[in-house]
Amino acid sequence: MRKILVANDDGITSDGIARLAAVAKKFGEVWVVAPQRQYSANSHAANFWTPLEVWPVDFPVEGVHAYATSGTPSDCVCVAINAVMPGKPDLAFCGINAGYNVSYGIQYSATCGAAFEAACHGVHTIAFSEHHEATHVVTDKYIEEIAQELIGKPLDQNEIWNVNFPGCTLEEFRGKKYGCVVSQSDFYAGRYNVVSKDGDKVTYQIEFDLQWKGSENTDLGAVINNYISIGKVKNYS
Repeated sequence: MRKILVANDDGITSDGIARLAAVAKKFGEVWVVAPQRQYSANSHAANFWTPLEVWPVDFPVEGVHAYATSGTPSDCVCVAINAVMPGKPDLAFCGINAGYNVSYGIQYSATCGAAFEAACHGVHTIAFSEHHEATHVVTDKYIEEIAQELIGKPLDQNEIWNVNFPGCTLEEFRGKKYGCVVSQSDFYAGRYNVVSKDGDKVTYQIEFDLQWKGSENTDLGAVINNYISIGKVKNYS
């Protein structure tokens, strides 16, 4: 039976990781190893100099091995592969992330950071993401089908499958787009607003504006036009 590692960056209690573990159960024995708290936008950060705590947790999906850790998503994957699991996993599923991982936002994503960590260990890895607050009906209808398709499709070294589900209704859904490349158009733009001043010290808070201009055949272009985006992303050459 396949051993499947499930990790995320939204934390062990997130709705997305429970839904993903339920899907993963259909393909093998599932080991969930996830951070105890939210780690979004932490990219591939890791704690090499701090001891890492790992403990079993009650999990809403029966029949899976579930652990929380004090570390980052990348730490979770590394400790799972090297210590927690009985041998290297056959597959790694990362997500389901609350928010798209497309365009240059991928470089900030700790869901993708966890996926790239698994890929570095030679594990066939798929990252799943969806709109952070809209309906998830497209995700729930198609995620198992897409996972089944991508499990058997080859990846190069240090490469992952990156899947993003649009936040539209089933009636608005337009289909799947394969071979989506990472958009080079803006995904969001940030500006810094002054929160307070104390002498020469100024406190700023970033504010984001969506700049959705994804072109044809890109990940961003797919999701903003109500397609599922499916493509490969390479960590490094």
